[in-house]
Amino acid sequence: MDRRTFIGRVVGGLLAVPFAAEAQQAARLPRIGVLLPGNTGTGTEVLRQGLRELGYVEGRTAVIEWRWWERKSERLRGAAAEMVRLNPDVIVVSGSEATKAMKEATRSIPIVFIGPSYPVEEGLVASFARAGGNVTGVTVAQSDHVAKLLQLLLD
Repeated sequence: MDRRTFIGRVVGGLLAVPFAAEAQQAARLPRIGVLLPGNTGTGTEVLRQGLRELGYVEGRTAVIEWRWWERKSERLRGAAAEMVRLNPDVIVVSGSEATKAMKEATRSIPIVFIGPSYPVEEGLVASFARAGGNVTGVTVAQSDHVAKLLQLLLD
């Protein structure tokens, strides 16, 4: 399984948690907000595929609100505020900058991040064991972390 497929499935799994209770209620479709740096095609499609595998089909079983901030910092705050106004059940973001902007914009809507390299050091989560707050997600191990893990295994 390649990295994109893995991340898509992990994020899709994390997204399923907030909707478990809602599935037992009336027919209101879950609303998923997605804030990405750009309309990157492949990444967007991997996320859509992961959601479909979990039963969240855009327009049929879920409402997905897509927003792109075009890698322009001045646009990011506005896009984050707009996402909060949409009031989704959960927000998916990619990267440290967008995660920080969403964390500042809301303390109540769950945020699932993809890819910040050092989420604890950057103050996005309290720890890997207990994220705390409304932010959680997946990160890709940095080479220095991998090197340290290999060294520990060899010792």
